[in-house]
Amino acid sequence: MLVDTHAHLDSEQYDGDREAVIARAKAAGVGAIVTVGVDLASSRAAVALAQQHAGVYATVGIHPHDAAGVKADDLDELERLCAEPCVVAIGEIGLDFYRNWSPSEKQREVFLAQLNLARQLDKPVVIHDRDAHGEILATLKDQADGLRGVLHCFSGDLAMASEALEMGFYVSLAGPVTFRNARELQDLVRQLPLDGLLVETDCPFLAPHPHRGKRNEPAYVRLVAEQIGALKELPLQEVAEVTTHNAAQLFGLGAMT
Repeated sequence: MLVDTHAHLDSEQYDGDREAVIARAKAAGVGAIVTVGVDLASSRAAVALAQQHAGVYATVGIHPHDAAGVKADDLDELERLCAEPCVVAIGEIGLDFYRNWSPSEKQREVFLAQLNLARQLDKPVVIHDRDAHGEILATLKDQADGLRGVLHCFSGDLAMASEALEMGFYVSLAGPVTFRNARELQDLVRQLPLDGLLVETDCPFLAPHPHRGKRNEPAYVRLVAEQIGALKELPLQEVAEVTTHNAAQLFGLGAMT
């Protein structure tokens, strides 16, 4: 059994066949899907989907792209959503200095506010990091007390991954690890301990090879796990067992441990 620890099932790309997408994931051995909020609307949608489907869990959070418009009562609503039993984390939160769709200072403010909320509610965090490796790591070190979580779709180096693992965070791998030109990422995977890894799709984005460039879906998380097994010379079953255990530990999915 596998866990897709980062999906966006609320995406309009699934409006025509969402039920079939979830059914295909189950048929492919995906026992749980964590569907991720990036703003209030998608957070509400994630909760609704998790309430409607067994094996689907939700996170709620505000992505750095959407930080500019955040008001104080938005954080109050996130806190209310976190009271729902299906909500297993706060995320997707973090910093994105590649797009810079929100001013950097506002991104930092909203990121810190959500880290504080996670600490208060004892929820793990799902971290988005793009072109902000140094500041993400420094912020997590500064805020580490009482925090746990995952660096989603990891794109940093071995030093960053090692520091994150040392702080008790997980590193999550997605479709790019299967890309033929992703040699640096593949070398990194060979060096990372399996007990620090999660697998994800980030669907509908970043479809793994051989589906690259097409719509991604949770069933394809198996391809990510297979690639990790190939790189680490481990059977798929072992990769599935350990990464599922890791996901269960982080997100409190008790029946899977």
